[in-house]
Order: sequence, then structure tokens, then C-alpha cells
Amino acid sequence: MSPRPPGTRDGSGQPGSQSALRLSNQERIIRTLLDLGPLTQAELSRQTGLSTATVSNIVRALLDRELVTTSPVTSSGRRAVAVSVSGNGAVAVGIDFGRRHTRVVVASLAYELIAEEAIETDLEQDARGRLDAAATLLAHALAKADRPRASVLGVGVGIPGSIDLRTGTAADSSILPEWDGVSEDAIASRLKLPIYLDNDANLGALAEVTWGPHTGTANLVFVKIATGIGAGLILNGTQHRGSIGVTGELGHTPIHEHGLLCRCGNRGCLETVASTSMMLELLRRSSVPSTTTGDIVRNGLAADRATLRVIDDAGLAIGRSLATIANVVNPEKFIIGGPLAGLGEVFLAPIRQGFERYAIPVVADATILAMSSLGDKAEALGAASLVLQQPGSHTFAMGSLSSFALTS
Repeated sequence: MSPRPPGTRDGSGQPGSQSALRLSNQERIIRTLLDLGPLTQAELSRQTGLSTATVSNIVRALLDRELVTTSPVTSSGRRAVAVSVSGNGAVAVGIDFGRRHTRVVVASLAYELIAEEAIETDLEQDARGRLDAAATLLAHALAKADRPRASVLGVGVGIPGSIDLRTGTAADSSILPEWDGVSEDAIASRLKLPIYLDNDANLGALAEVTWGPHTGTANLVFVKIATGIGAGLILNGTQHRGSIGVTGELGHTPIHEHGLLCRCGNRGCLETVASTSMMLELLRRSSVPSTTTGDIVRNGLAADRATLRVIDDAGLAIGRSLATIANVVNPEKFIIGGPLAGLGEVFLAPIRQGFERYAIPVVADATILAMSSLGDKAEALGAASLVLQQPGSHTFAMGSLSSFALTS
């Protein structure tokens, strides 16, 4: 869902006050610097329409908070000072709650990964326990990054479930059912920071167009293959979330009409054929058993025959489902993520085979299929991007940045 940046009210809670005007002017200056790069204060005044005195005061305040830096330059033959956005002060935090893990990343305004912490989690742990663990990881990550809590602009949070746009709460998360009904406000209450909540596949897609080699791709689908199978869609440069936020439920696309019963209540869904849970169930019977997704990757790369057969079957089914999306939406790229991304071409080849079999030929020829290069960090990096950007665009979440500048 779209993040809800902190409001632009001043300490008295009144919009339109002098503090709110300063906040708006700060937004204008920083957005101009982000769009045009380093500028002198005189150039900032011309570009923003603000007086030189106003620009000078705002730059001084932003310097105090390490949100901008200055450097000497020559402009029109005269010595001047160039102002640029700093990547060293404020930070964004991303948290990825998986079924078996919790990962926290700290990122700079310059999209640099500063620190990372991750732990394996107990499947029986409830949402409160997971949040407590995340709070501890966050403290450790900030200490590693040498950043105070006051420098955190906000926290992006990803879970493997849909987010109802109408209520801002997790909905129908059968993979993590303990999160059903958990809201941004509830998470913010525990972490004491602004929270931006989204589905993990949506975050993977956002990470690919902001952190990965596919930066700027206007039409991209990120497919996370794990215990569940979800898709995040970037269409015409904007994240697509549908009317209520329930999109990309690729795992519940029917593959076999009389197949196994799915956790969603239907039969023969893609998850009953190609999820990591199903693959592990099948491989427990092999002579080289796999008990973790890491085992699947290792045994697949070692060319274990049973493992390759399960990978091929799953890949063909996934490719067929991707072909359906391609025939309807026609994205430029499909990026495959999740814990099996390390298989590379071993997994991508059967996915491509299934895709080419069922996609319209002209669409198949024009569509790129690739593995994610971001590994297990993709969703957490995308969560950090929720703080740094308005979803689907390439502009910073200035409300968060300015809120920090006013209050820290």
C-alpha cells in the first residue's frame, strides 16, 4: 500500500503555521537538490523562488542535521558554496518479516546499505514476539551503523500477506496468520517510529527498480517463490495495488483443476505444485533428502537427479503462470526472487521453457526473464525504499525527511 508520510503539522498541530511554511520550503529545497544535483544558494533561490535569506536559513538548519553538505565551487567566476543532499545523516530502515526469518537493514539517503541484522525465527512466535525481536535487531543495526534513533526517517515493513488499503491492516496472511489485522499504527506503537507497511513481493519489485540492475524499468514483475508465491507489479512506472490492495496472488492461480487442496480453499493452485514447501515435501522422499531451501539450492547445483526433477516441474508450472500475466499485462521483465534465486539458470531454464510454451510468441520474444541479484535482502531493501520514495515514483518521501528536519 502507499505509505502514509507523517503529517506536515507543527508542534501546535496547526497546518498553515509558520513552522508548516518552513517545512514546505525545506521540501522545495531538498526536492530541487535531488532533481538537479548540487546547486549554489543563489541557484537554489532562482530555482525555488525563495529569497536568498530564506535559502540561507534553511541550508544552515539542514547542515546542522547533516541532511545536506556544502563544498566550495566557482560560479560565474566567483567563489561560491555548492549545496547537495547528504547520504551521511538521516537513514531509512527496512524490516522483512518472513515465515522463518526477520531481517533489518539501514540505508542512507544515497541508497547505500549501511548495516544489516537478521535472525531465524520460531514458527510459533506471535506478532508481538516478532516485533520485539525486530526492535532488538533495529537497535543493533543502528549501533552498527553508528546512527542514533533520531536519525531514522521511518521504517518500511514487509510481510508475506496482502495489505488492505481500506484499513491499512494485514489481511488474509495465511502464511503468517498471526499478523492478520495487525496495522501500521500497532507496529508504530511498538517501534516508536513512522511505519510504512506493504506486501513483501511489492517490496521486492520496488527494490528491483531502485537498488538492482533494473533501476528505472517502467514495466516489471517481481515474483517471490517461497512458502507462498507472490508477485509485485510495476506498471508504467507505478506500483499496481488494485482497488483494495490484494494483487499479485500468483500462488493461487489454478494449475490443475483436480489437484491438491490449497490453503486458500481451492484445488490445484500453483502453490500446491511449485512452492518451496511442496518441493521440500517431495524431496524428503529422495535418496538425497532436502530439509531446507538451502538444501534445494545446494543439491540442485550439484545436479542431484531427484532435485532437478522437482525443480523442473516447479519451473514449468511457474512459467505457465507467468505467461498468463504476460499475455494480459505485457511487462518488459519478470524478475525471480526468493530463497531459490541462488539456483540461477538451473531454475530459470524450466521457468523460461514453460513461459515460452504458453506465452504469445511476440510477447515471449520481447520479455526478459532473470533471477534477482539482490538475494535475500530484496524485500528489506524494498522496505527501506518505502521510506525513501513514494511507491512507484522516483521522488523522495519528503514528508518523512522534513519531519525529521523539524523535530530532531
